[in-house]
Amino acid sequence: MIVHSPIRILFIADKEDSSLQPLLSYLGSIHHVELTLEAQLPRDLSPYDVVATANTAAFAKDDEQLTKFVRRGGGWLGLVRPLDVDLPKIFGAQPNPVGPEAELRVLFKNSNHTLAIRLADAIYLQGFYHALNKTSEETETVLYADWQYQHSPVLVYRPVGGGQVACTTLQAYDHPVFQQILYRLLNQLGGQPLSHRTLGVGLLGYPQSIGKAHGLGIEATAGFSLSAACDLDQQRLEEAKGDFPRAKTYDSAEALAADPEIDLVIVATPPNTHASLCLQMMAAGKHVVCEKPLAINRKETAAMVEMADKKQVHLSCHQNRRWDVDYLAIRQALAEGLIGKLFYVETFVGGFNHPCGYWHSHDAISGGTAYDWGAHYLDWLVSLIPHEVSAVVSTRQNRVWHDVTNADQERIQIRFAGGQEAEFIHSDIAAAGKPKWYLLGTEGAIVGHWRHVTTYEIDPVLYFHQHNIPATEMVPDLTLHRRHHSGQIVAQKLALPKREHYLFHRNLADHLLTGEPIVAPLEDSVRVVEILEAAARSATKGGTVEVIDG
Repeated sequence: MIVHSPIRILFIADKEDSSLQPLLSYLGSIHHVELTLEAQLPRDLSPYDVVATANTAAFAKDDEQLTKFVRRGGGWLGLVRPLDVDLPKIFGAQPNPVGPEAELRVLFKNSNHTLAIRLADAIYLQGFYHALNKTSEETETVLYADWQYQHSPVLVYRPVGGGQVACTTLQAYDHPVFQQILYRLLNQLGGQPLSHRTLGVGLLGYPQSIGKAHGLGIEATAGFSLSAACDLDQQRLEEAKGDFPRAKTYDSAEALAADPEIDLVIVATPPNTHASLCLQMMAAGKHVVCEKPLAINRKETAAMVEMADKKQVHLSCHQNRRWDVDYLAIRQALAEGLIGKLFYVETFVGGFNHPCGYWHSHDAISGGTAYDWGAHYLDWLVSLIPHEVSAVVSTRQNRVWHDVTNADQERIQIRFAGGQEAEFIHSDIAAAGKPKWYLLGTEGAIVGHWRHVTTYEIDPVLYFHQHNIPATEMVPDLTLHRRHHSGQIVAQKLALPKREHYLFHRNLADHLLTGEPIVAPLEDSVRVVEILEAAARSATKGGTVEVIDG
């Protein structure tokens, strides 16, 4: 795995302060963050790079120790509570009176600030309006709240001696973007400013849709530059040249691996080649992102993980479906406890259509029916039910499409160590489909029905053209069902987040360049392969119970 420089953070806070737990959990999830939580300031601050204080006003009359720490090169992040009291003078800012609680529109004073890279222009944070008044010319406004036509500072920064300080009155410690900003700020205060590197990216395999999608995602992401595309098919290389004229083209993996301008390789070849090509790229010192599934079996994934650790490079799987809005809406509903504790999930994809004639339908190359869409759906399941998988049962049907080697239908049932159950079905012989989502919790349920959408384009001669949007690309109709105290089941639509593009590539750049957590961790993709391999064994033996030994 990629190794980032450690950052040693001392957090002075009341251990019973639940409002800080989301931020502390976020920081604690980052491998290279060495987080220490103390209720009182210790005498020796030398083991730390930066100190964060939850009740910063408490140091207003006694900040000598922290001031010396900062002047010697340390960093201090002061979190300001919604109280009208003085702050230590070292921050070069004092709080104004506290205003009302509201949703605050917060923006960077300088949209090109290093902390702002790959973040939205504005974020909306819940909390008290609490502006800061700058008392020093050296104090820089980093974030401001757009409040009644005024730009009111809410996060400020100031260099002091050999070190740096910053303070903020914002309190939305559970907001993911604010967590990112604070993590980046702590790195800067600790003497590790964000990298301005641009990573050269090479595409290994240029299939028509995926290759161009990755190329566009790379070009849309600050910190990435598309350097090259590689494919054995000359026609595909010509397509790559047409899509991205500035990128070099190679017709061999060896040539791509030898290019010193390429830091990251995205492997977009058939699944039976994933392991060997990823190993080849990592052996050459390249970071690697692999199309799903990560590999065909556990033997391959073990070798890949070992190589990533040996070469200290990044390895992950292209689990871009972690940003599908239906999955995000369900994940948020579970986090809010809208259906209580989740204990059962069913997912389904398919219809009654002839499978494609491409390698996707040939099990020796694809791995089997469930290795395609199942790689995404099983990734959703292991994310929504974060318990160890204890057993897998699978059955296959081969009844209609005899010209392909994939099964017509595959069903995978999963049992988790916590007692939860999940099921995934991929069927090419389902004349009537099941819902995409069916989740049961101790207080309710969520059902997601497929949406089939057709669009029409006017033609003056033929009158119109009809276009069917694939149901797999449409957001399903998500409904929450909860039991009212009267005994009735009340249904309501789930709120959906805004659909955004290329968030996978943005998160990847954040991880590689700033050390922020990867949304789809490698261990989840390894677990998906374990499930797929166990399912294949079970189906081959007629549906036996296959135990996963961890």
